[in-house]
Amino acid sequence: MGDTLYISGMGGEDANGKIPGDFEAEARQALDNIGAILKAGGMSPDDVVSVQVYLTDGAMFERMNAVYRSYFKDPRPTRATVVVAKLVGQGQIEITVTARK
Repeated sequence: MGDTLYISGMGGEDANGKIPGDFEAEARQALDNIGAILKAGGMSPDDVVSVQVYLTDGAMFERMNAVYRSYFKDPRPTRATVVVAKLVGQGQIEITVTARK
């Protein structure tokens, strides 16, 4: 692993396990959760090289993308977005990232 950090399956739950009712807030919370792990690992969003986004509704793509673009600056990491029937738990989004120093 060395200088690589793998963050898997982060949803939009806050520290109390609550998921915001607003999709954009849920997406932002998922990214904030990732940001906290990156920081603990001595990294930042600038170190992310790959992102996988799982959505329960493809119609949410543009809304997710607006939040994503505010979080990751150019040049953005590679990304795949997949629509799934259901996620574990009650969320609408789950995000996995790989970061490298």
